[in-house]
Amino acid sequence: MKPHSRYAAAVLNLTVAVAISLVVNFSHLLLLFVDRGETSPRYGRERMFERPDTALLAVHPDGHGYLVYAAGDSVYVPQSRVRRLSLREGDRIVADLAQPRCAGAHAVMERVRVRNGAEFDYNSLYNRPSEGAELALQLLYYLLVSFVLLSILTGLRRDGGSAGFARRCCAALLAAVALYFVAPVTQWPTGRIVPNFMNGRLLDYMLLLKCSFAVAVSILYGRIYVLISQRQAVELENEQLKNDNLTTRYNMLVGQINPHFFFNSLNSLAMLVREGDRDKALTYIDQLSYTFRYILRSGQSTLVTLDEELKFAEAYGYLFRIRYEDKIFFDVDVAPECRGMLLPALTLQPLIGNAVKHNAITTAHPLRIAIRTEGQWLTVSNPCMPKLEPEPSTGIGLENLRNRWRLLTGCDIEIGNDGRVFTVRLPLQKDSAL
Repeated sequence: MKPHSRYAAAVLNLTVAVAISLVVNFSHLLLLFVDRGETSPRYGRERMFERPDTALLAVHPDGHGYLVYAAGDSVYVPQSRVRRLSLREGDRIVADLAQPRCAGAHAVMERVRVRNGAEFDYNSLYNRPSEGAELALQLLYYLLVSFVLLSILTGLRRDGGSAGFARRCCAALLAAVALYFVAPVTQWPTGRIVPNFMNGRLLDYMLLLKCSFAVAVSILYGRIYVLISQRQAVELENEQLKNDNLTTRYNMLVGQINPHFFFNSLNSLAMLVREGDRDKALTYIDQLSYTFRYILRSGQSTLVTLDEELKFAEAYGYLFRIRYEDKIFFDVDVAPECRGMLLPALTLQPLIGNAVKHNAITTAHPLRIAIRTEGQWLTVSNPCMPKLEPEPSTGIGLENLRNRWRLLTGCDIEIGNDGRVFTVRLPLQKDSAL
């Protein structure tokens, strides 16, 4: 993948992660702007009231206390509240009270507003961050969770199948579990923000619900992203294949029908005419005509049967046998059941042409080209007899052949040269119509 593509994917994942984080923390955002400074009372709102006058705190030896007002009445202060708020004997307190549940009982102190002339700060008491800081931490955490999950689910493009996506989902779930343990939570009763594994209770239902939502949305988005990416890759590959196919066909026609071969064929025909060998000349014309007709016709097709290629090789080889005065031989050993199998058109032509071009052909050392089948493979081989003055080679013929095989069959050919024998192995294709 190109660098700019990776950056684009990261930016897209980050954008989606921001959206998921905002949705998960929507209730926090709403409360921050709507009901920001209000604290949920221990008792119902109808029982709560604010008493603006100041009372003195009297702490009982058992730990609970009473707020004693100048009017002579008193308000009960639970032991847990005295201890948690660090209240002391003689503190001057203005507080919110809760009305008693039954007649004759004491009212109960609910919330301290002023202590010893100063506004009581619960956040500083619990060492708790402000609501804005807590919300920012939550947003950042779920942004991190979503981005990590999306990066896992949308990465590794080469492994885009169902099994690969299932493996990425498992990896994302493991990452989500690890991040769940380090999630920032509010510790009760201190009010401090600590990682979840230090909270004392790992099973936090609200945190579990939020993390599950982030995981579910990330998996859904990751699957959609992978499917869209695969579709785009297929479309791009199809366009590339079309261009390669056109280029290959053009190179095939230009590279195979070259003036050198045509003029050599005409020279061989002229030789037969001068020698007065009418039958050979007519046969030569027929084979030359068939050869060029097959080449032109094959430029419009992709796959042909092995039987058609062998007929072409017979006609094409005849032209060389006339030119080299029967110093070229073809050993064909093809199983009958393989003749109906398919291969790209004009496969044998460059192999025969290269064998003739790069090897010395003499009466003492004639050239033998073997064409045989081995299972579902077609093997073409010839002995290596280099010329004293080697002809220049660009390797375009074999490269063109390899590219056409990859394009049309999805398979690759095997080329071997041990210094004594040059061999090319070609995997044959079954005809799906049979």
